[in-house]
Amino acid sequence: MAKILIIDDERAIRNTLREILEYEDYEVEDIDNGIDGLELIRKNDYDLVLCDIKMSRMDGMEVLSEGLIIKPDLPFIMISGHGTVETAVEASKKGAFDFISKPPDLNRLLITVRNALDRGSLVVETKVLKRKVSKVRPILGDSTPIAKIKETIERVAPTDARVLITGANGSGKELVARWLHEKSNRSNAPLIEVNCAAIPSELIESELFGHEKGSFTSAIKQRIGKFESASGGTLFMDEIGDMSLSAQAKVLRALQENKITRVGGEKEIDVDVRVVAATNKDLLKEIEAGNFRMDLYHRLSVILIHVPPLTERKDDIGLLTQSFLEEICNDYGMPVKKISDGALEALKAQPWTGNIRELRNMVERLIILSDKTITEDDVKSFANPSAPVAATAEAAAPQTDYNQFKNFQDYKDFAEREYIKFKLEKNNWNVSKTADDIDIQRSHLYSKIEKYGLKRGES
Repeated sequence: MAKILIIDDERAIRNTLREILEYEDYEVEDIDNGIDGLELIRKNDYDLVLCDIKMSRMDGMEVLSEGLIIKPDLPFIMISGHGTVETAVEASKKGAFDFISKPPDLNRLLITVRNALDRGSLVVETKVLKRKVSKVRPILGDSTPIAKIKETIERVAPTDARVLITGANGSGKELVARWLHEKSNRSNAPLIEVNCAAIPSELIESELFGHEKGSFTSAIKQRIGKFESASGGTLFMDEIGDMSLSAQAKVLRALQENKITRVGGEKEIDVDVRVVAATNKDLLKEIEAGNFRMDLYHRLSVILIHVPPLTERKDDIGLLTQSFLEEICNDYGMPVKKISDGALEALKAQPWTGNIRELRNMVERLIILSDKTITEDDVKSFANPSAPVAATAEAAAPQTDYNQFKNFQDYKDFAEREYIKFKLEKNNWNVSKTADDIDIQRSHLYSKIEKYGLKRGES
């Protein structure tokens, strides 16, 4: 439910605006002066401010300027009984979303309010998208192992030394590789990534070195490989331990001579690439088993960085959890949920076989299924979906066949649908009350209802 603040020294105008907006199911607060209005803006999160221009204790233009310093993205609609073009232009220059004359026309007012709220939502979405495409997210953690990794990155990144990153799945090896590139002298050139485990062995050479047209049945045109694409920059070879011996031999030659030859081609091509590799396997054991070349291992492991599993850095779980809470809640367009100390301790007690990736998924699950504050009971109930969930005072959790879900996204959609359905039924399908109850905008809730095909009275 959108929250609107009205700042106007005329009680009749405040009452009229409040009645109109509350009828449209907006949450409204009002105040009769700009000084107190600014204090409310500091303390609370509003989606929109309607502000009179001519007020006794503080001019509305001052309120606009100060308010945008406090909350730069907060939309202001300015209102005046002495509306002129000059006043409207001045308000616009100072950052107002729009200007309305008194007495306000009902249709114009509601359209302007809706447009301002939509604009606010777009600003939030834009920030989320910018964060998603930002270069590299920080390496979070104050534990000794993480401090050592950060120190190593600072020392090694400016060089061209090859780095081998080891660690379990989901521990953050890719993030370390990204920071090695970001802090290197090659940061303005591309970082090219290739997952060696995700590419069939018969295609890995084409992926890495490219191919010439007609070199094999499906080679209908020439293709540039990852080594060429990364020339001048960094090539991150993830899961290097899953590469075929044939491809290993060609990679070794490329590292030795800084030259590659496309599949089906004869011309040698010079490449200038810094290789950063990663694996979740013990390569020394793979060498003993004959699955990995020792000479390639020594070429790749000039610098070794081991990323510890989450169980070895449990002191970082609180910091990681808070970061994920803010990130995911912002993505969902909802207020950031709180988490109790007991819930954090319960998270630290988990086995974390999936490491940081599992923690992020679990935090997302808790955000969807919990109320405003995530509690210890929430962690115990929802941390392991395959475990039986205890009944609560409101309702006993139904038994669910978790085999029906192909991936976590399917489970998340299922859980979100059931949660929204439960809350709607609890509130007798009062959409406004339900939106307020679960802390999302009413428009978002309508979208969810439509997405999941929820209907009143369905079983």
